[in-house]
Amino acid sequence: MLPTEVPQSHLGPSVLLLLQLLLPPTSAFFPNIWSLLAAPGSITHQDLTEEAALNVTLQLFLEQPPPGRPPLRLENFLGRTLLADDLFAAYFGPGSPSRRFRAALGEVSRANAAQDFLPTSRNDPDLHFDAERLDQGRAQLVGALRETLVATRALDHTLARQRLGAALHALQDFYSHSNWVELGEQQPHPHLLWPRQELQNLAQVADPTCSDCEALSCPGNWLGFTLLTSGYFGTHPPKPPGKCSHGGHFDLSSSQPPRGGINKDSTSPGFSPHHMLHLQAAKLALLASIQAFGLLRSRLGDRDFSRLLDITPASSLSFVLDTTGSMGEEINAAKIQARHIVEQRKGSPMEPIHYVLVPFHDPGFGPVFTTSDPDSFWQQLNEIHALGGGDEPEMCLSALQLALLHTPPLSDIFVFTDASPKDAFLTNQVESLTQERRCRVTFLVTEDTSRVQGRARREILSPLRFEPYKAVALASGGEVIFTKDQHIGDVAAIVGDSMAALVTLPLDPPFVVPGWPLVFSVDGLLQKITVRIHGDISSFWIKNPAGVSQDQKEGTGPLGHTHRFGQFWMVTMHDPPQTGTWEIQVTAEDTPGVRVQAQTSLDFLFHFGISMEDGPHPGLYPLTQPVAGLQTQLLVEVTGLGSQANPGDPQPHFSHVILRGVPDGAELGRVPLEPVGPPERGLLAASLPPTLLSTPRPFSLELIGQDGAGRRLHRAAPQPSTVVPVLLELSAPSGFLAPGSKVPLSLRIASFSGPQDLDLRTSVNPSFSLTSNLSRAHLELNESVWGRLWLEVPDSAAPDSMVMVTVTAAGREDSPVPPTHAFLRLLVLAPAPQDQLATPTSSSDPTLTTATPAFSPFTLVTEGRAGAGLAGSPWWGTVGGLLLLRGLASW
Repeated sequence: MLPTEVPQSHLGPSVLLLLQLLLPPTSAFFPNIWSLLAAPGSITHQDLTEEAALNVTLQLFLEQPPPGRPPLRLENFLGRTLLADDLFAAYFGPGSPSRRFRAALGEVSRANAAQDFLPTSRNDPDLHFDAERLDQGRAQLVGALRETLVATRALDHTLARQRLGAALHALQDFYSHSNWVELGEQQPHPHLLWPRQELQNLAQVADPTCSDCEALSCPGNWLGFTLLTSGYFGTHPPKPPGKCSHGGHFDLSSSQPPRGGINKDSTSPGFSPHHMLHLQAAKLALLASIQAFGLLRSRLGDRDFSRLLDITPASSLSFVLDTTGSMGEEINAAKIQARHIVEQRKGSPMEPIHYVLVPFHDPGFGPVFTTSDPDSFWQQLNEIHALGGGDEPEMCLSALQLALLHTPPLSDIFVFTDASPKDAFLTNQVESLTQERRCRVTFLVTEDTSRVQGRARREILSPLRFEPYKAVALASGGEVIFTKDQHIGDVAAIVGDSMAALVTLPLDPPFVVPGWPLVFSVDGLLQKITVRIHGDISSFWIKNPAGVSQDQKEGTGPLGHTHRFGQFWMVTMHDPPQTGTWEIQVTAEDTPGVRVQAQTSLDFLFHFGISMEDGPHPGLYPLTQPVAGLQTQLLVEVTGLGSQANPGDPQPHFSHVILRGVPDGAELGRVPLEPVGPPERGLLAASLPPTLLSTPRPFSLELIGQDGAGRRLHRAAPQPSTVVPVLLELSAPSGFLAPGSKVPLSLRIASFSGPQDLDLRTSVNPSFSLTSNLSRAHLELNESVWGRLWLEVPDSAAPDSMVMVTVTAAGREDSPVPPTHAFLRLLVLAPAPQDQLATPTSSSDPTLTTATPAFSPFTLVTEGRAGAGLAGSPWWGTVGGLLLLRGLASW
């Protein structure tokens, strides 16, 4: 039944969305799920962001039937908690991994939460709609959305997600920090996302807005006028007489008359004086967030919008190619593999969504070529030929660093070369960047450490010259595979294999020890297991739990089929593999490489954070890596739970996490995992004590648990993490970089493990002028040092381009303290017309499908059915019935 004030002629042609909230009432406009420790029963920025994205994804799936599969039906999702795994299984097919999509949502959610923690954003009233700065807040909001559009079209999806998180944070804060809810409004503000529409009825500085309230809960302190206002927080800017405060324990302005406040951030009166309106504010913030996602979808088109949120089970394809004269065979192998992948997967759900190509030689590298069009990628790759530059070494790591800046997270990067790196000084920085990007790097090297013929030599080359490749591969979870020209075409087939959503099974011990077998576990959720062995191998055998073994002979054996290409073996196991403990015994002259991989939808994502409990917005401040001596929280998100069993069957679960040293594999400790929220979300947390992370070093994460039948589960993170010696925090003011501008950046360094003497280095890509007032720092235990950097953007800077600023803190001289790196992505953007966001996408845009209507706002529709409330919804019971959203044709 439609509300009487909405003419039926204004409704869109289809039901757009099913609205649900993932968390039951145990979960603020506080930053993230960690905030629930301070305010149980609240709705967080993370909840609102992820729920809005799921709803718009369901809308997209309903309107765009999957190729070769029946269309989705809305009724199949009624009465169920909306989960990414279920959406992907219904649209792409059972077992289709949602890992990349959930990782993209995590990037947006963490960028959203960071607005409450970063020094350049946490106290800026314009970024939180505080202090009656509503026009300024709307300008910041629209600007962040515009930057999201530009970064997406430039294929810099990481930067786009960061700006989207900032935009959603401000948008959601509007409904908690202003009096829009108190005014009795039942729909999102109609003009907040549109810069050409003025905000009406704004309270002026002389208009009193609140009365005094000395209690924690202040339901009657708003004066009841019809003007739009928001609360003041802290002392900057100072609160004028008669104005409302934000309120809560940590708001200094709330102690000045009129006391109290109007924020609706949480259900706790200690933090939110208008806590009684929290759910109404959250409801409108969710609707507004869905509007924002819908606006982006209408502007980008379905294809680019899907790339923004990685709404696909597919991976990206990223090549770094040595183009010197001796590389003809390798380049041809890369072309063959790329062509095979493009032709085999074109039009399927597994078609790569992003292509990256970076050539290098000596002394040059680049430029980087990025595209989402497979034909353009193939054309560009086909134009590369091996020419000149026949001596060694080459600028490999510089090219790899460039590829990492442009390759989406959770991707594989393949490096084809026959030369050692000339730029080995970049090794540590590239290692750190692979972990920041969560990208795995595999080197295919057609020269072994003993070969002395082929290229011209400038000098006698060390047998250790490939160690930088091994270090980067180890840090990223990849491999270095040495082969010969005649075998590179066959060995390069691992490119296609690595793009099939594989997990790497942990080995015990993690490397070959003479006389000892490598042990790994196989569970019933694994299939298509492959074993790769490479090196100077004399013999090997593989044994299953029943004692059946198979050696290195080529062909089909009792366990699988063996292929050999020179010193590279690949064994493809028969399906289904026997569950239990398997063994591999290898005899070799050197230390061979062994890797066991399998397909499964049951995997996990993880990130680290610091619990922030002593401020106005308690939550988990995200960290790229844990910091030595600092109490660190590990958050794990298990993917693929929804596709493992029939409804009602026991689900797989993980009980604890093991930390192991890298590369030795020694167990550093094990910590229990505690569920966070409802079990179907698969969120787990572990508190990592400082004693466990006291020494800067790399470590790996392994999850241990049981499947639904009580059998052992064992999963490993795809790459190691690193305990860094200091906290290095680099941030920029909100907004974009304008050509011809000079932008201040904020730097903070803190030590929690003892005194530190550090040298600081800075770099920027591209090579803009970057100066700093801090080149050295001495830190005592629990001491912080602040610095300032100035980035000068030349007039000639290309609009719509990305800038990467890197700060490195390293121990002085011969200090054993490893370097710590901080990376900051920024966007160069030319000034735009005021109403650019409101300009419709051209009808000639090939990525905009006719099934995507011009964006319109949503009207809440209730269809009264007793007991039809949606599962896991904290507020729907108070509204009553099933809630759908319909689009209005005109806005």
